[in-house]
Amino acid sequence: MLKYSITFDWKWLNQDPGMLPLNDHPRLLVQQVHELAEFIGFESRNKYQILAGDQQPLAFAAEQSSGLLGTLARQALGHWRRFDLIFFDGQRQPFMRAHHPFRWLLQRLEISDHQGAPLGAIQQRFSLLHKEFDLLDVQGQVVLRVASPLWKLWTFPFVDEQQRQQALVAKRWSGAFSELMTDRDNFLVEFEAGLNPALRHLVLAAAVFIDLQYFEAKASG
Repeated sequence: MLKYSITFDWKWLNQDPGMLPLNDHPRLLVQQVHELAEFIGFESRNKYQILAGDQQPLAFAAEQSSGLLGTLARQALGHWRRFDLIFFDGQRQPFMRAHHPFRWLLQRLEISDHQGAPLGAIQQRFSLLHKEFDLLDVQGQVVLRVASPLWKLWTFPFVDEQQRQQALVAKRWSGAFSELMTDRDNFLVEFEAGLNPALRHLVLAAAVFIDLQYFEAKASG
């Protein structure tokens, strides 16, 4: 049985959690940003804008360019491919990186700060009836777990060891035309009061993981 842990190395916070752009925001909207080519079915680099609860821009994330081979991999391999995402704050300063290694099964997203220090990981778990994955700390211990229920396929609750919900990610439809012409997705991210900044960052990265794993073109849920 996997062991839960809520211990974090706070060095990456520079001893000042209030300086992080995600602190003290109970609700975020993670919204895909599309290019014109995607309306004709061409998969371009993944890009997201992250809005605060008042719809003001807070941060954004972008898949790093990897040349012609990366472009071909996006078209052919979808969410299985290797790629990196960089998260930037409102001043365009990087604050988090997500690395996705190439895998056919049980996808993984490895999270680090802007200097490369590990923060944790998101690891898919095998399940026939649910969409399940774990949020892991730097020691590989489970800190939060997700099991999207069969009757709520677009809702992803994050629960702790006591099965208390600590966060929620839910897909929000972006409009009939957009959904038909592209694989654009919007996700509402909600945090429980008191959830620490380190876990908020992992949940934010998990919202992008959910999109890439379960809703991106060529992904198979």
